Amino acid sequence: MPQYLTVAHLIAQLQDLDPNLHVRLAVNPDWPFSHLPAGTVVVHDGVVYLPEDGQEGYLPTAVREELAWA
Repeated sequence: MPQYLTVAHLIAQLQDLDPNLHVRLAVNPDWPFSHLPAGTVVVHDGVVYLPEDGQEGYLPTAVREELAWA
């Protein structure tokens, strides 16, 4: 995975997944919570911003382990 994720890289990772899957954001290994993405995308100066829309709860242990955050 490149250091700077592009829309093309993100689409490539998501294209084969079930389109009905829920999306959550894993934000910080020192504070491993699951966050909800907002339904809005903002593009500014050549960057796509995916806003956060609240915290859902702790990341599942299996997710933290997969991310090597455990």
